[in-house]
Amino acid sequence: MRILIADDHRLIVEGVKLKLAELGSDTSFVTAMDMAELREAIHSPEASSLSLALIDLAMPGVQGSEHLAEVIEHLPQVPVMVLSGSEDGALMKSLLAMGVQGFIPKAYSPDVMLSAVRLVLSGGIYVPPLMLQERPDGAASAPAPSVAAQAPANAADSLEERLRKLLTERQIDVLRLLSQGKPNKLIARDLGISEGTVKIHLAAIFRALNVRNRVEAVVASRRISGL
Repeated sequence: MRILIADDHRLIVEGVKLKLAELGSDTSFVTAMDMAELREAIHSPEASSLSLALIDLAMPGVQGSEHLAEVIEHLPQVPVMVLSGSEDGALMKSLLAMGVQGFIPKAYSPDVMLSAVRLVLSGGIYVPPLMLQERPDGAASAPAPSVAAQAPANAADSLEERLRKLLTERQIDVLRLLSQGKPNKLIARDLGISEGTVKIHLAAIFRALNVRNRVEAVVASRRISGL
């Protein structure tokens, strides 16, 4: 697979390359240090073979998120993830709404980044846990111990609305099979994916539902229509 890394700090680029090399021996990289190099990379003949674009939010020659919009528009088949020093929840929401499929704060560990990349490569969307801890009015709130402690049904964002926004169809498939009591091995067999991918999806589901384990996830799943 080929991964585009766009960041104006060489140390970050090399560190990301080193960690993402763990994805497999066939992983190769294309790098860009500024907007001119990023534009050259996405307009090159080889751009269609990219598996992922990991892009810094703030780079020389860019204004706001216009560079992200350009990548998404020109390469709609390539998932785009954002690297950023910001941990602003409103910013994360706006970028996810425009089509970004993951937001990784640079304060996070390399292992979290690797797990997030694996999730997105498998068709998921990575949402930082801190974003899920915000109330609908944008104010931060402490993590709830379970779904039962969430806001009332008439809140601006209901539980069902949040889940439908944050979970991919594949994650909903995993959740449906989990609610049937199936272990990871059978979920993987039924969906034609690896057990490792099932674990990645479950981790994302637990974050989205704000639960700690499979039992709490099953209880929460019964709140979603159609499951």
